[in-house]
Amino acid sequence: MRNRLIPYLFVSPAMLLLLTFGIFPIFVAAVISTTNMNISAFANWGNVDFIGIDNYTRLFADKDFWQAIGNTGLFAVVGVPAIVVLSLAVALLLNRSQKRFFRSLRAFYFIPAITAIVAVSLVWSYLYNTQFGLLNYLLSLVGVDQVQWLSDPWLAKFSVGLVAVWRGTGLNIIIFLAALQGVPKEYLEAASLDGAGEWKKTFSITIPLLRFAIFFVSVTTTIAWLQFFDEPFVLTDGGPLGATTSASIFLYKEGFRLNQFGYASAGSIVLFAIIAVVTLVQLRLRRADDDY
Repeated sequence: MRNRLIPYLFVSPAMLLLLTFGIFPIFVAAVISTTNMNISAFANWGNVDFIGIDNYTRLFADKDFWQAIGNTGLFAVVGVPAIVVLSLAVALLLNRSQKRFFRSLRAFYFIPAITAIVAVSLVWSYLYNTQFGLLNYLLSLVGVDQVQWLSDPWLAKFSVGLVAVWRGTGLNIIIFLAALQGVPKEYLEAASLDGAGEWKKTFSITIPLLRFAIFFVSVTTTIAWLQFFDEPFVLTDGGPLGATTSASIFLYKEGFRLNQFGYASAGSIVLFAIIAVVTLVQLRLRRADDDY
């Protein structure tokens, strides 16, 4: 009996942290979402009233909320494939050689993942500066007029998304490199003896054997993009005209700037439901693919 309990003893600290900071807050948010709780509640809890689903009714009629959901969906639809493809391509190139130079490049590509987002966004904001930025200077050399990188609504989406893609590739490159180490060399050698070229070996052997790694990166990256917050918050604060306002930024503004905690909690529950549904669909597709 004691031997059976030992594994649970080892995982109990992680489970306790998950329950405390992951599961419990969801239930708290669900309760708060049925109230009119705002900052006045901290002075007198008697100011909190139960209002049922009024917050959800108001939320679904809020055009700003749907704009934020649309922005988040657009970022996820474009950003997730971009990160997966770019990370996989770079990992395949870095894995082709074991020379010291290529090994040092692995650390170079990982730097964006460990650099503070404020520092990253500050540097990119200088690059995007309309009058003095490096990007506009380079474009001026070929006769292109100044580009409003962070002022034009559609260009702002592209600019913010570019920073997020650049920052999000680092960790995924390391994951793909680790998965590439598990590809049996015997398969590649046998394919070479049969006359298969590098492209054939990559698309017929290597990539199919990375299916689980690709699935894992796709799921984690999708969840991250559905909670997209750091880059648009620091670079544009959700502007211009709400063009880069993600669902997370919308909830932050409603909860911590306008102090509408009940309303923001309702939005967080809706966002959690969207993430859960998308993740379950991905898991079901993965299972169906395995069965096939």
